[in-house]
Formats: sequence, structure tokens, C-alpha cells
Amino acid sequence: MTALSTLAESAKAWPFEQARALLKRLENMERAGKPKQGPVVFETGYGPSGLPHIGTFGEVVRTTMVRTAFETLTDGKYETKLICVSDDMDGMRKVPPTVPNPADLEPYMQMPLTAVPDPFGTHESYGAHMGARLCAFLDSFGFDYEFKSATQLYKSGAFDEALLRALEKFDEIMAVMLPTLGAERQATYSPFLPISPSTGRVLYVPMKATDAKAGTITFEDEDGTDVTIPVTGGNTKLQWKPDFGMRWAALGVDFEMFGKDHQDNAPIYSKICKILGSQPPQQYVYELFLDEKGEKISKTKGNGISVEDWLAYAPQESLSLFQFQKPRVAKKLYFDVIPKAVDEYLTFLSKYPDEEPNRQIENPVWHIHSGKVPTGNPPVSFALLLNLVSAANTETKDQLWDFITRYAPDANPHTNPLLDTLAGYAIRYYEDFVKPTKVYRAPDEKERAAMEDLAERLSMIEGDADAETLQNLTFEIGKAHEFENLRDWFKALYEVLLGQSQGPRFGGFAALYGVHETARLIKNALAR
Repeated sequence: MTALSTLAESAKAWPFEQARALLKRLENMERAGKPKQGPVVFETGYGPSGLPHIGTFGEVVRTTMVRTAFETLTDGKYETKLICVSDDMDGMRKVPPTVPNPADLEPYMQMPLTAVPDPFGTHESYGAHMGARLCAFLDSFGFDYEFKSATQLYKSGAFDEALLRALEKFDEIMAVMLPTLGAERQATYSPFLPISPSTGRVLYVPMKATDAKAGTITFEDEDGTDVTIPVTGGNTKLQWKPDFGMRWAALGVDFEMFGKDHQDNAPIYSKICKILGSQPPQQYVYELFLDEKGEKISKTKGNGISVEDWLAYAPQESLSLFQFQKPRVAKKLYFDVIPKAVDEYLTFLSKYPDEEPNRQIENPVWHIHSGKVPTGNPPVSFALLLNLVSAANTETKDQLWDFITRYAPDANPHTNPLLDTLAGYAIRYYEDFVKPTKVYRAPDEKERAAMEDLAERLSMIEGDADAETLQNLTFEIGKAHEFENLRDWFKALYEVLLGQSQGPRFGGFAALYGVHETARLIKNALAR
């Protein structure tokens, strides 16, 4: 074993906890005489009725973190792969309002998404179009995965053995499912959903007969005739709960995570997987995101922010960090969390090079970058950049760099590309979220006297001063003017000077903006 895999045995980060649980599952299978054949399979699912969203990103990035932790723990003993399965054989239940000419899709209701024409005109079906959108989405982040179409899996025969086994175990599966349903649903329920030979629609109808030996089911088609079809070859699909467990068995899935909304159904998935003769995978349940009001984020409500929204104002790594932190705690996901996530990422990145190896693999950036953490850290925080944009009224990155290079002479856009990118994000975020909410206020007499004193002391400084010196000076003046709580002093500075109630360390801001520029900012604010 390598030194890193040894450290992974006791690492507390949640991906390593899941990796150890997965390894224990595989070792138990080996002891039971059922060793893992082929690669260890990590799976994520995708509902292609809508576009990939922040939940899609979250599942794949978190699963990738567990996969990396597992590979590190086992030191390459097992081959691994991540598969992303698109449930594109599901019937279309409603026409998405965002597609071109939605009325044209009305005749295709309840048909498999891969039998619905592509309204965008780029692929052979709506399901294929959305699958391509998923792949483009995942590829843009550089994920290592294999795409699987549920339609292709059903039609190619990949699921045939599991489907025949499910037919053989029809009564056992019904015994699992029926107690979970209401009386009306029980009367018509079948785990098998036939594809109507006459209409092509996915049918939710009871079975009139099942023949495990022949591998067929008999049901009443939409035209009123009794039809017998094989369950294999894409002629049927399973209801979503049995499908979950069947897919685990058929694809040999070893690890899958899902949202808390699946938690109550997870035992059902596992029972069906066992009925089909397979060991259920290691499972991890994560909490769902909330909006700023504490309500669950819903694509239908449109009360959350998208991946595209986040990436318009911050780098991908900050979103990955947000996904990494406390996945089992419900967190609010809205635009206000972005600056904090960016600066937390930068803080973890700056700490990494000086940490001991046992601390490095606990550091979120190790998991965000799959153990290959980049070097270099911006000398300026995102919060400082936002305040600099506010104070200097900068509209371009070049204007920001004039201040940055004075503060950090060795920095430039070529040697600090991340900082250059952050400068652009800061300008955009300020314009859209900070500037519209600014509320300046006048100082009271005590605050005015302290600010006049600070401006005077700053004006007397010759040349530049470092952030710590300026911070100490600001503290000293706050104490001299008898602020019982120095937080009130700093809050007053930001409210009067920048129109906001909080900001980064004032000394760091003054050093970046410039000592004499800060003095002028104070004098202008007091005059205003």
C-alpha cells in the first residue's frame, strides 16, 4: 500500500467514509463467494424530460469524489467506471413549455421520450436531444463517465436477463410493491409497463396473464384487444421503483447516491435488487437545496439558481466546494452564497501546499481536483475585489488591475489567470447584485469624528502601508473614539463609505484601494 492509501484508511472526509463502506461491501461479497466481476460501477441517473440542472451536476461531482477516494483507498486494486443513465424510455407526461412549437408534441403524450420527435430538429428524437445535452453538459466540466440510454439498454438486450428474472419473480415483486400503494392503484398495478403495439404509448395497465417460461405478458391494448408480447427487446419497461432495483442488478451497480426525496423508496429498490439475485449497491442519501426563503428548490417553481447562473459569477471550483460541504445538511442555494463560496475555495487552496499529507486529503480542494490540486493562489480575495469595484466604480478588468498591481506588484493576468477571471466575475456580480441594493447613510456625530480622524491619519502616511498596519490603525482609532463594540465601528465604515453593512477586513481593502485613495473616499463620503 502507498502512503496515501494508508492515510485514506482513517481520513474523515465523507467521500473516504463512503469509499471504505464500499470496499467493505466488496470484501463481504468476496467472503460470500461472490467476488466482484469487472469494474466497480458508480452510477448516476438523469431524467431527460428537462435540461441538466444543478442537481445533475451535484450528483456527478459528488459521485466522482467518492470514486476518486475509493481509487486512492484501494491503490488501484479495482478498475472503476462511472455510468450516467438517461431514463429516456419514460413516457412523456407533459409537453415542456420551453420547446419550440409545443403543440406539435401533443400527439406524442405517453410515448417514450426516444419516440417523440426532436422539436429542436437536431437529433432523431427528443430523448436523444436531451441525452446529447447531458453529455455536452458533463463534458464541459471534464467528467470521466459513460453515457447509457435506457432505451438502448432495454432494446439491445442488456436488460433481458434481468427482465426475465423479474417476470419469474413477478409475484414477489408485487408483494413488495402493493403494500406501498393505495387501494385504487393496487387494483391496476403491474411492475411491467408494456409499449402498446398499436399506439406506441407506455401503458399503465394490469396484467391479464404472465408466462415466465415463454417470457411473455398478456394485457388489454388501447384498442380493446388482448395482446401477448415478450417482456424483452424493448417491448416493455419497468415502473420506476422496480426499474431502479432492476438496473442495479442488470448493470452490477456498486455505488449510487440520490436525494432525500428517494430515501423512503430506497428499501424498495434494494428489495427488488435482492429478489433479482444481486447485492444492492452502497447508497448515500444527500439533502436537497433550499431557496433563500427555506423552501425546497423546484425546477417547476423556478425558485433556485442554475449551474449557468452560478458560473456567470464564479468559477466551477466554488460550485464544487458548495456541493462538497455538508451534503447531508439542507443548505440555502441562492445568489448571496456565491461570494462566500469563492473565498472559502481560495482559503482552502491557499492552505493546501503547507499542510501535512494527512490534512491535505481532508482539504476540500483535494476532492474538488481529484487529488491534483493546482498551484498558485490569488493575492486578493473575491470579497475585496467586490469592494474595490464598489469604491473605484471600475467597469473593466484593466481598471481593476491598476489597483491590484499596486497592491501586489508581481501579479498580472498571465501569471494569475484565476485572479484575472475573478476580476471579471466581481464586476459582473457587483453590477447585478451589489449595486442595486446599496444604501448609503450619514454617520452620527461619534462616527463622523472617528472617520475624520482616520482620514487625517491615512493622509499623513507616506507611500504605501500593508494591510495589517492599516487594520491596526483602524482598530486604534475605533478604540480611541470609544466604540464599545468595534464591529459597530467597522460596520459604520462600510455603510457610510460603500453603502453596505459588511465587507472584508478594512485594512486589506485600504491597502488594495490605496492609502490616500481611501482617505479621499472617507472625506468625499463625509462631504456627501
